Amino acid sequence: MKIGKGFLLAAMAVSVYGQNWTAVPAFSFQSKADASDSADYRAGLRELDARQWEQAVQSFTAAANARQNADAALYWKAYAQSRGGHAEAALLTIAQLKQKYAQSRWLSDARALELELRARAGAPMKPSAEPNDELKLMAINSLMQSDPDQAFPVLEKVITSGNSDKVKEQALFVLAQSGSPEGEKMLANIANGRSNPDLQIKAIQLMGMFDENARKTLGDLYRTSTNLQVKRAVLQSAMQSGSRDLLLNAAKTETNPELRHDAIRQLAMTGGADQLWQLYGTLNSVDDKKAILQSMFMSGDSGRVVEIARRDSNPELRAAAVQSLGMMGNSGTGDALVSIFENDKDEHVRQAALNALMMQQNGKALVDLARREKDPKVKAEIVSKMAMVHSPEVTNYMLEILK
Repeated sequence: MKIGKGFLLAAMAVSVYGQNWTAVPAFSFQSKADASDSADYRAGLRELDARQWEQAVQSFTAAANARQNADAALYWKAYAQSRGGHAEAALLTIAQLKQKYAQSRWLSDARALELELRARAGAPMKPSAEPNDELKLMAINSLMQSDPDQAFPVLEKVITSGNSDKVKEQALFVLAQSGSPEGEKMLANIANGRSNPDLQIKAIQLMGMFDENARKTLGDLYRTSTNLQVKRAVLQSAMQSGSRDLLLNAAKTETNPELRHDAIRQLAMTGGADQLWQLYGTLNSVDDKKAILQSMFMSGDSGRVVEIARRDSNPELRAAAVQSLGMMGNSGTGDALVSIFENDKDEHVRQAALNALMMQQNGKALVDLARREKDPKVKAEIVSKMAMVHSPEVTNYMLEILK
């Protein structure tokens, strides 16, 4: 009988997080029985599936007296006792398993069950006492559920001690989820690099994911930090939390072009179409305006991009706007691109319009242009774009040419 300990640890973790005490995993214990298992062992597995806890305890007690799978039988006996509401008896059975079978592969699962039982009894085990990362993570969560006041100093110690990065990051995650003023203060200190510089970036990311009150802290950190990695992490965190004001201010005031363009992209990812439009009117740099146009397709603001493509006095920016329309797909902008191709005087803008129609796979618009075009060279250029477009209109037009 083999059941992976990862599954069992996950099952125990569900209970630690506060799920129904009597619930059992959606899993058939009986289906995993081996033919070589004893009759009592197999009967116990059937009884686990049926949630017949008392009968399962009796079957696994008998199975534990046999040599084969005796350690597994003790574990499942403790499991049945715990589900039947006999926590003290389950802890005694676990102690028996640990004493008699010190090398058993079931010890990790037994330790996880012990964690669950002690957490339910209001006596969570200390994370520092746990021998491996999986159990240490469960102990952290268990302590936060049962005694948050005691959990904060323990979490701080876990974060600043010699634990693995995995455990430290999980402790940060638990801290961010707490939603308490003390937890927010601890997370902010770490994000500011005052406690553990190695975890600073992770703390910044988590503030964006969970902490709605973190926007001022993130804004202050962005203004005062000179570390590019930290500033990029703040911009990404602001995007995750939807902090458009922070991103807009960074795009307006940042002196580093790479960071400024990063702020523009993150702003677009929040759906900040109005903010991008406002920004386009205030910035003077052509490169900055190109960055805005390249990002506008993410916000789907095709109307304003069409306006720039038609009316901006700078042909370089008109071409950039046309390229952005191409990236938006065939979303009702085909007529505008056709009009731009036929009316714009700049060759680069006209070429951008053809490329945009090709990117949109707008075969009908390209065919209509080809039929109206009088210049053989320009017509050949339009047809060359059609070669990369798959549409019935293009196929029919190509067949006409071949006749």
